[in-house]
Order: sequence, then C-alpha cells, then structure tokens
Amino acid sequence: MAHHLSSSFSRSAATSASKTLKLIPSSTSVLFHAFSTTTTTPISDPSPPESESESTSPSDPAGSNPGPSPPKRPHRRERSSSDPEPLHETICYMMSRRPWTTRLQNSIRSLAPHFDQSLVLGVLRGARDPDHALRFFRWVEKTGFRHDQSTYGEIVGVLTRNSMINHARCIVLDDMPKRLVERDEAMLVALLDAYGRAGIPQEVVKLFRRMPELGVERTVRSYDAFFKAILRGGRVPMAKRVFNSMLREGVTPELSTYNALIWGFCLSIKMESASRFFADMKERGIAPDVVTYNTLLNGWARAKKMEDAEKMFDEMAASGFEPNSITYNIMIKGYVSEGKVEDALRLFGEMGQKGLRLSEKTFAALMPGLCDDVGRTLEAKKILSEMAERRLTPKDKSVFLRLVSALCKSDDLDGAVEVHKKMAQFKHVVVDPMQYGVLIESLCRGKKYDSAVQMLDELLEKGTMLLPQSPPLEASAYNPMIEYLSSSGDTKKAETFFRQLMKKGVDDKVAFNNLIRGHAKEGLPESALEILNIMNRRGVPTDADCYELLVTCYLKKGEPADARTALDSMMEQGHIPSSSLFRSVMVALFDDGRVQTASRVMKSMIEKGVKENMDMVHKILEALFMRGHVEEALGRINLMTNNDCFPDFDKLLATLCENGRAMEAQNLVDFGLERDYDISFSSYDRVLDALYTEGKTLPAYSILCKIKAKGGVVDKKGCDALINSLNAEGNTKQADILSRILAGKAPLTPKKGKLVARDAY
Repeated sequence: MAHHLSSSFSRSAATSASKTLKLIPSSTSVLFHAFSTTTTTPISDPSPPESESESTSPSDPAGSNPGPSPPKRPHRRERSSSDPEPLHETICYMMSRRPWTTRLQNSIRSLAPHFDQSLVLGVLRGARDPDHALRFFRWVEKTGFRHDQSTYGEIVGVLTRNSMINHARCIVLDDMPKRLVERDEAMLVALLDAYGRAGIPQEVVKLFRRMPELGVERTVRSYDAFFKAILRGGRVPMAKRVFNSMLREGVTPELSTYNALIWGFCLSIKMESASRFFADMKERGIAPDVVTYNTLLNGWARAKKMEDAEKMFDEMAASGFEPNSITYNIMIKGYVSEGKVEDALRLFGEMGQKGLRLSEKTFAALMPGLCDDVGRTLEAKKILSEMAERRLTPKDKSVFLRLVSALCKSDDLDGAVEVHKKMAQFKHVVVDPMQYGVLIESLCRGKKYDSAVQMLDELLEKGTMLLPQSPPLEASAYNPMIEYLSSSGDTKKAETFFRQLMKKGVDDKVAFNNLIRGHAKEGLPESALEILNIMNRRGVPTDADCYELLVTCYLKKGEPADARTALDSMMEQGHIPSSSLFRSVMVALFDDGRVQTASRVMKSMIEKGVKENMDMVHKILEALFMRGHVEEALGRINLMTNNDCFPDFDKLLATLCENGRAMEAQNLVDFGLERDYDISFSSYDRVLDALYTEGKTLPAYSILCKIKAKGGVVDKKGCDALINSLNAEGNTKQADILSRILAGKAPLTPKKGKLVARDAY
C-alpha cells in the first residue's frame, strides 16, 4: 500500500508540474534571452582561430572562438493542446526548479517510464546546469538505460565546456572502458581544449601522448587542439617540435593547423616564427584566409610594429581579401597604441565610406586615443554621442574616466560634467569613484563649488565609494571639498563624506583638522571633540589652532569646565596654548566660581613658561587665600618663584589684612620669611596690627621673633604692648623671651628658638 501511495503521489506531482508548465506565457523565452551573455577572452589573450563566420569577439581580432560552441538551450514557450511540449524540455524545467532528490527522480520516472537515446540526448543538451546534466547522466543508467558513444560524447562536451574537467576525465578514461564503450577523437579533443583553457599544459601533453594507447588515432583535429592548448601557455618550442613530428608521421597540416600555430606565435609575440609559418603554408599550397591575415595583423599590432601591419594589410587586399570590420578594428587599435590617432581616424572614416558595421569594438579601439589627447576632446565627445545614439556600450569603461580627465585638464569643466551625465544613457555602466574624484577636484579648483557639491551628493547617494573593489579618492580630491563644506556651514555633510573615506583606510590630517574647525565654527564642540578623539586613537597629528577653536567654542557656549578639559587635551598632544587662551579659560572659570580649577589652569600655564596674565594670577591667589585654600595658594606661589615669576607679596598681604584674613596673612609672611622673599616692613607692621586687632598674640610673637632673627627693626612701643598682652594672657615664658631678645640678652637663633616659635602656633 505504501508503494501504491508513493507511485500515486509521484504521478500527481508530475501531472501538477506538467499543468504548471503549460501555463507559462510566451514572454518566458524573451526573458531567458535577455539574461543570456556571451563570454569573451581578454584582448591580451585572443582566442585561437576557427573560421571567419565566428569572428564576433573583440578579444579575438582574428575572428575566432575556442572550442566547439555549446548547443543552444531549448526555451519553454506557450503551446496549444495540439502542440504539446517536448518531454525532454519538461524534464529539464523540473530539474532546474527542484532539488535533485528521490522525489524528483520518481516524478521524472512517472513522466518517462522508459528512456531512449533521443530523450537522454535531449535532456543532456537542454539541462540548464552542468551539474544537473551529470546527475541525470548517472541516474538514468540506473533505470536500465545503456549509454552509448553519442550520450558519452554529449556529457563530455557539457562538462568540458563548463570546466568540470575531472568529471569528464573520469568518464572518458575510467567509465567508458568499464562499460566497453569506445572513445572517439572528439571526446579527447574536448578534454585537450578544456585543459588548455584551464592553463594546465602538462595534462594536455600527457593526454595527447596517450591517445594511441587509448586506441584513438591522432588526426589533424587532435593536432589542432593540441597546438591551441599548449600555445595558450606560450610553449612555442614544443609546438614547433610537435609540428615536425606531425609531418614525420604523415599527417598533413591544414589551414586550421597553420591558423592555430600562427595565432599561438602572435599571442607570444613571436612574429618571426609566425612569419615563417605563414610563408611555409603558402609554399605548401595552402591559401591563407581572412582569419590568417587578421591574426597576423593583430600580432604585428600587439608587437607595436604598425609598418609591418600596414604591409600585411596591403598584401591582404592584393590577395583578393576585402578587409572586414575586424581588420579595421585591429588596425585602429594598433595605430592608437602607437599614438597615431590621425591614421586611426582615417581608417574609421574608411569604414563608414565602405558601409562596414561600426561595432562597440571599433569605438573601443578608437576612444582611448581621443580621450588621452587634450586637444581631441571635442572629437571624443562627438564619438561618444554617436555611441549613445547607436546604443553601444563600451566594454572598456575607463574611456569615460579618461575623457572626463582630459576635459578637466583642458578646463572644459562643463563638458566634463556633460560627459558624466551622458553615462546614464549607456547600459550597465557604473561610474568609477575615481571619476567623481577627478570631477570634484577640478570643480573645486575652478571655484564651481555648487557643481562639486552635486557630484558629492550623487557619490554619497549611490554608495559607490563603499564598494570593496573601489579605491579611495585622492587627497587632492576630497580635501578641497571638505574644506569648502566645513567653511560654508555644512560640516555634517563633510563628515559623512570623510567617514566613508575612513572606512577605506584614509587618515588624513588636513581633512580631520578641517572638520574640527568646521564643527567649532558652527558651535558644535561635542562633534569637534569626537573627531579629535578619533584622531588621537588613530595617532593622527593635530593642529594647535583646532584645539584653540574648540576651547573658544566651549567658552562661547558657557561651558568653562569642558573648555578646561579641551585645554588639557591640547597640552597632552604637545601643543602650548597661547597666553590669551590661558587667560580666557582662567577668567571663565574664575567668573563661574571655579577658583581651584582656575588655579590648576594657572599651574599649567606657569609650568609651560607663560609669564603673562599676572593680574589674573593675583586674583586667583587672593581668592584661594580668601577661601581658606592656604596650602594650595602657597604651593602656587612656590611654583611661580621656582619659575622666576614672583607675585606681589605686599599687595597680597594688604588685601588679606583689609579683608580680615590675619591668619592667612601670617601664613604668607611666614612663608616669605622662611625663603627670604622681598617683603616690605610696612607689610609686616600691617600684618602685626591685624593680629593685634584680632587678639592673635602668639602668632604676632612668632613673627616678631623671626623678624628680629632676620635682623629686622621692630617698633619698641608695639613690642612693649605685645609683651604686656602676653603676660596678661599667661604666656609669661614667651613674654620673657621677647623681652630678652629686645634687650639683646638672648641669642637671636637659640637651639630651641625654632621650637619656641613653633610652640606659639
């Protein structure tokens, strides 16, 4: 019952698939064609010649394509009930839409209980993926079908065309002998060609030598495939040896043989060898064809010997062969490569007069010569317009960049912008980011900033610059743009632009500093500080004026604490702020009531050797004393004196005494006496009076003792009054010492003198 359900389900799925296929509209085949492409070989590696009818590739000036052409895939189309879809197309469609599972195999089996040769060949030829074809080839054998030479040949062709060489090799060398199926030359030729295209010449040589052992006779077809394969790798001496061996074995070379050899010699720019074989083929009575002449023309052009190419061109015409479009394309490209643009234009005109088709290859050959010449930009623009009218897209997209660059060099900026906009008329053309760079740089240099900004907007919108394969713009392109945006109030856009550059590894000091200036001028210190932090993390040098702008910006916003932080960061980076910047920060902090913070800025200023702003320094010192930060104030004074910067002690003492800060004044006097600072005696008297007034007799006694020890003169009446006060307060010991000092009966510096003075505190 399970088997019955499985079979029933498979038939149902197959029927459903068949019904679905019949509903596909006729547009399906159109879409399939729209997405099909033709692979071409790079110009530096032209394909080996076959025949003139195949001369369609720009990379094959001789007019040829390597190897056998793959069969066209059948396209699904709407059919009437009287014209049912071929079974092999249905199977190919099912394989392309569903994974290769047992369920799919059962569905195929329900559609085709028995497989014949024509059905298997149809599926192999119509499979849309080579892996599907290989899976079907392996599976169909399990249904009882026996492969023969034709089906083996078909799968080998599919695999070799799609570079699945190992699978093809196993089928030819292992599977076929086991199933007693004879190999034919076409299979081995396909393998030789595949190994050659894959760049594995050693396998080409091994397989070619094994052909007799494998029971396959080597004919001209095998030799042709061998020559093409090894000459792709430049093995010219080996090709010559095998050619001689070919003659000894009695295999007569044909036109295709000479075409293959000449192609290989031209590929390696061995033009002497190519010329000798060209002469040899004519001696043997083998007439060259258009492919032969085109191949030799391409070789001389690639060797940059246009005089020899011209001789060959004339010989071709004399031999009765009319030069075709490929011939002219080769000659035009050769003239352009040697800088003979006039000759290239002459041939371009001849093509039009003779009614030859102007293809994309024709324009691609001519355009570089026009684009790289500043004096021919007008002609280049005309040619480009003609390409747009003919809807021909250049395969070499660099012509746009080269033309735009030439127009910018000739100061035709409007023309450069026009060419840039015209690119939208060509299909599948992505603007090179370097082209944006050239335009932006040139427009900025020409003071056309509005157009430059438009280019930048387009670049940012498309995101072209972020593509992995896109190189970063040059500094000469982005720095003028960033500077303009930052100075014109659009720093945000400038930063967006530069952040994309940073993702490409750009760490430009000039750009960073311009962004900081821009943010600071726009009153956005936080954004400027963020850029500064990025610079510091990346080790990018900073400019002092950027920090000054940042500090000033914080001050304008009324944020002195942040200004002080930015100032510290500036000094950490090795920049010395100006005296005016120090003053601005100290004033802002002082006015904001941040006296101690202002004191720390003052300390940094003095340490940096800045000796201006002494009026502000005195204000800060006075405020420190007035607020009771005596130790900090004395430390700042000590720092000043160590740096040869002396405060006005008399002014400080007068201010303290006037404001009732006798004890702070006494500390300052002690500090000055210990270090022999220049303090006037009137200041001492003022401090003593302040201490008397506040009843601070012991501190006054200490100061008097120190003054006498320094040899100072004291007021006799004041001293008598102080002695009386000391006695009255019970400090008789201090009163007695002072009396004896005044009478000259006690030493001025007794051993315990300092202890006596210290006891007074």
